[in-house]
Amino acid sequence: MEEEKNKVDGYRFLPPSLAAWIRTFIPEDFKGSIPWTPMSKPLSHTTLAMVTSAGISLKSDPPFDMEIEKREATKADPSYRAIPKGTREEEIEVNHLHINTTPIKQDLNVILPLARMAEFEKEGIIGKLAPTSFSFYGFQWEDTEFLKKAIEPMGKAMKKEEVEAVLLTPA
Repeated sequence: MEEEKNKVDGYRFLPPSLAAWIRTFIPEDFKGSIPWTPMSKPLSHTTLAMVTSAGISLKSDPPFDMEIEKREATKADPSYRAIPKGTREEEIEVNHLHINTTPIKQDLNVILPLARMAEFEKEGIIGKLAPTSFSFYGFQWEDTEFLKKAIEPMGKAMKKEEVEAVLLTPA
């Protein structure tokens, strides 16, 4: 009974037809556990990075290629973009077919709270924000190319910056 009480409904906010389609990819009898690693030290002594699937890029970088998905519905741009600490709304572009990008362009903190994390760092709530946060185009379906082109290099960059925890902000 306790297990049912703590169960998260990952489909709650999806349109029923989309939820039904996504469920076709997950076996009904799946009983896997969620991997969990407790923090080894307090957040106030931790280097934190952020990763978002909102398709944010600097205006000086190439935008995410949305034409890939338009040509093939289950494919998307497998690349990522580095977003430096201190980046502001006027420095970014947002390219994504599945979200309203206007609020992000008005206030980057709604999806990538760089300014809030800078405040948390100053207040000692977090140890420090890593020099780099990351963004990718969040419509990736079992794509090993995405793992090679985005996830591996992001992980290596975070390791180099001595990141100890990551805040994920899905779009």
